Amino acid sequence: MQPLESQETQPGRRIDQHIGSRLRLRRTLLGMTQEQLAAVLGISYQQVQKYETGANRISASRLFEIGQMLQTDASYFYEGLSEGAEVRELPHGGHNRVAIDLVRNFLEIADENQRAALAMLVKTLKPAVCGAASISSGQPVESPCS
Repeated sequence: MQPLESQETQPGRRIDQHIGSRLRLRRTLLGMTQEQLAAVLGISYQQVQKYETGANRISASRLFEIGQMLQTDASYFYEGLSEGAEVRELPHGGHNRVAIDLVRNFLEIADENQRAALAMLVKTLKPAVCGAASISSGQPVESPCS
């Protein structure tokens, strides 16, 4: 008899984490907080956090509903999922107002050339920021830059 796989290595857990990270990405791109999404879904923001970290599995009907609220279809949440892909853990939370404000302001830039230039600037700065201290807290930032 073979030992049971740990919860961290089970394929279902990896898929739940991937779907959760896509949920967080889409929500953030729309400039929506966990609290706002929770309110329209009629659930607590803690439940949204659990969905986003993969701690709780999202049912098919709930995923469809979330997709509607986030103006996408359910297949969006599976994009980029492959058998060998690793899912990076995202820090728990939902109160990253700086990122939400950045996305909101970016989406309001009407000039496509300015948006492209800003996107290029962010891509250029990314390697310099990895492992750097947070400006607001002075604490090291847990960065997905690896």
